Amino acid sequence: MEKKLKRTTGKEAMFLGICGGLGKYFEIDPTIVRVLVALTTFFSFGSLVIVYLILAFIVPKEDSINI
Repeated sequence: MEKKLKRTTGKEAMFLGICGGLGKYFEIDPTIVRVLVALTTFFSFGSLVIVYLILAFIVPKEDSINI
């Protein structure tokens, strides 16, 4: 089974689910991804926000039904 990047939904998603999806994809805690995104956004003077929003439109949501 190949890994696919998907946005998380529900309880795992804090804003748009990008950090939760990245955490699942790389098999790390999503909180670590969120902290790294926050720090990178701060040090890049907010330019990462544009990348985050683009990812929110490109990356599909995960299926809500897990079989």
